[in-house]
Amino acid sequence: MTDRTDLSKIIASTGDNPLILSPESLQSQEDVELERKLRELKFKQELRKDWILFIVRDVVIFPAAILFIFAASGYSLFLHIHG
Repeated sequence: MTDRTDLSKIIASTGDNPLILSPESLQSQEDVELERKLRELKFKQELRKDWILFIVRDVVIFPAAILFIFAASGYSLFLHIHG
């Protein structure tokens, strides 16, 4: 990155019309398009990861834990009644 004093000298030497460089104008249109596609791909990956975690956690693990608790308590009750 340029030093602040160098940048101020450049602006001072341009006179009434200072040179303003925006980061977007330095990038080509293809770079902007690729960056947008990369952001969309990352978003889709995050969404897919969230859905996979939802399915694994809420559809598989929680019902399995509840079934295990019911099975263990039912077995305990069965042993308590017949014991």
